[in-house]
Amino acid sequence: MLKDMFVQKGTLSFEVFPPKKDGEFEAAFEVLDSLGKLNPDFISVTYGAGGSRSGKTVEIASYIQNTLKIDAIAHMTCVGSRKEDLLRVSESLQERRVAYVLALRGDRPKDMSDEQFQSRDFAHANDMMSFLKEHTGLHVAGACYPEKHYESFSMESDLNNLVKKQNAGAEFLISQLFFDNDYYYSFLEKAERKGITIPICAGIMPITTARQIGTTVSLSGSSVPKALADLIANYGDNKEDMRKAGIDYAIRQIRDLRENGVNNIHIYTMNKPKMAGEIVNAVYG
Repeated sequence: MLKDMFVQKGTLSFEVFPPKKDGEFEAAFEVLDSLGKLNPDFISVTYGAGGSRSGKTVEIASYIQNTLKIDAIAHMTCVGSRKEDLLRVSESLQERRVAYVLALRGDRPKDMSDEQFQSRDFAHANDMMSFLKEHTGLHVAGACYPEKHYESFSMESDLNNLVKKQNAGAEFLISQLFFDNDYYYSFLEKAERKGITIPICAGIMPITTARQIGTTVSLSGSSVPKALADLIANYGDNKEDMRKAGIDYAIRQIRDLRENGVNNIHIYTMNKPKMAGEIVNAVYG
C-alpha cells in the first residue's frame, strides 16, 4: 500500500494531466511510458473543473495502475459535482483497481451560477473526504498550501482546515507548488505544532519558460523569491537557456529539501518526461 512507502522510505511521485482531445491519447500514453521508466512510487492524474474530464482521468489512472503497474492517484474535485457523480466516478475507479484519490474542492466552473455554487453538495474538500470514506472503499489524500490557500484568511485558518482533512480520513498530503524552501520548512513546523501527523509530499514545479511563471503564480498564489526572479530576468529571453536554468533551480530545490530531511518529493511534470528525467537523474542518480 502507498501509505506504507512513507514509513519505509522517501517517495518520488509525479503529476500528469489527461489529454484535452481524444486523438491525443496515444501521445499521452507515450508520456506515461517514459515517466514510468523513472520508477516513481506513484503518479497522480488531474481532473477537469467540475469533473468535466473525469472519464479521461479514470482512463489515464487505469493505464498507470494496470499497464505500468505503478500506483495511481486520481484527482477528484467536488465543487461542481453531486454525490451521485462522485459515486459513479468512484465505482469506475475501483473497477479498474485504482485505490487512491486526491480529494480537492477544485476551482469554481466559469459557467456555475451563484445559486448553484451556494447549493453545492460539498462546501469543502474535507466534506467530500468524509463522504468517500463512508460510502466507498477508496483511500484518500489531500492538498496543503505552504503559503496558505489564497482564499484563507490566515495560515492559522488554513492549518485548521488541514486538521479537518486529517480527521476526515486523509492518509497523506501533497503540497501546492512553492519556490522558496524556507516557506515549506516553516509550514512543516506549524503543521507539526497543529497536530498534523500524516506524511506530506513537497510539490515542485520546474519553471522552464518566462511566461509560465505568470500563469503559475496567478493560479497558485506562490511567491517568487529573488533568486527565481533574477533567473527569469537573465534567461527569460533565451528559450533553451531558460529551460536549463529552470530545471537547475528545481534540482537545487529538491537537493536542499532532501538535505534537510524532506524525502517525499512530488514533481509537477507538465507531461514533460524529458524534463522530469533530467531532474530525477541529477537528484537520485
